[in-house]
Amino acid sequence: MIQVIRAKHRQLTEAISDFLKMEATGGLFLVAATVLAMVMANSSLLDTYTAFLGIPVAVQFGELEIAKPLLLWINDGLMAIFFFLVGLEIKREFRIGELSSPAQVALPGLAAIGGILVPAGIYTLFNLSDPGGLNGWAIPAATDIAFALAVVSLLGNRVPGSLKILLLAIAIFDDLGAIVIIAIFYTSGLSLTVLALAVIPIAILFILNRMGVTKASPYIVVGVVLWTIVLKSGVHATLAGVITAFAIPLTKAEGAHHSVLEELEHGLHRWVAFGILPLFAFANAGVSFAGIGWDSFTEPVKLGISLGLFAGKQIGVFLTVWLAVTLRVAPMPRDANWGQIYGVALLCGIGFTMSLFIGTLAFETQSYVAQLRLGVLTGSIASAVLGYLLLSYTSRSATAGASASHS
Repeated sequence: MIQVIRAKHRQLTEAISDFLKMEATGGLFLVAATVLAMVMANSSLLDTYTAFLGIPVAVQFGELEIAKPLLLWINDGLMAIFFFLVGLEIKREFRIGELSSPAQVALPGLAAIGGILVPAGIYTLFNLSDPGGLNGWAIPAATDIAFALAVVSLLGNRVPGSLKILLLAIAIFDDLGAIVIIAIFYTSGLSLTVLALAVIPIAILFILNRMGVTKASPYIVVGVVLWTIVLKSGVHATLAGVITAFAIPLTKAEGAHHSVLEELEHGLHRWVAFGILPLFAFANAGVSFAGIGWDSFTEPVKLGISLGLFAGKQIGVFLTVWLAVTLRVAPMPRDANWGQIYGVALLCGIGFTMSLFIGTLAFETQSYVAQLRLGVLTGSIASAVLGYLLLSYTSRSATAGASASHS
């Protein structure tokens, strides 16, 4: 029995390690895609960049037609696959992973709540007088786990594994919060008649799960139908990816080493980390600096986003972690010090992909879009740089202290 438990623990540890490495490497691809987009948006390649994102793409089946520019296929279609993967990760973590017990949920769950409420509050204070700008209140509430883990990976083994898992868990709760926020607050032109049709594929997914179907293809086919209905209803189509993911079973087929959920998660991770997210970053991070002056950095939307990410995240995450540990609601992460915890709180301010995504739902006016991109970039870069410097210093100090105590 003990050997079985150890084997499962080792398997879970290896899975987490592989996940962290994949996310960290994917973060480097995100950086490259972002830099390329900004170079093209501020050079003679601007027209090529704009034309590429405006390529018309249409899919037609009888009377049903979906025709959108490439940019919207990336944001509505490919990001649905990303959210499908997020849904798989959330389900696995809550069922058999690092969030499968109340004790494991408390600290990152509370930290994520603080990291959502405080940035949203800061943004709201800056934009109370502008109803249009106020619609972006949720933008600084998100954390980009790929970027954050890419920064942590630069420090190697100096950062304890417990902090990496804490950062990962906070980001998972952030993603869950983003899913709820998108479902409730960012729907437009809602058609209840079309949305009612979504009950049919959702019921089929539930039946497939209850029947113990362990092949991926039936779930994927029904998921595509659900995505089409949700897209046409006015609810954001990425939510179809999450619903489909929650239906995927964790039960292993007879003779199989992994469940269909684990196989899908493993198979999709590389495509999402090295393909979908960099492509999304390339499509949405092209900030043109033409006409941007010092006054652009004091616009309410830009200030709300950048300060929400940089100040709001560190305050919200660190304060709730400190309160939870002080009040003994949750234990202090093993081998970590408060300086390192603060460094992790800073890294939670790297919003990038998720912040840009929520911004595309919140804003349609071009003036807001420019402020969105500038705010996300400045807030995320400031959080990444200061978070890295603080983690580097506090981790070096902790290592030196440990060496001195052993000598």
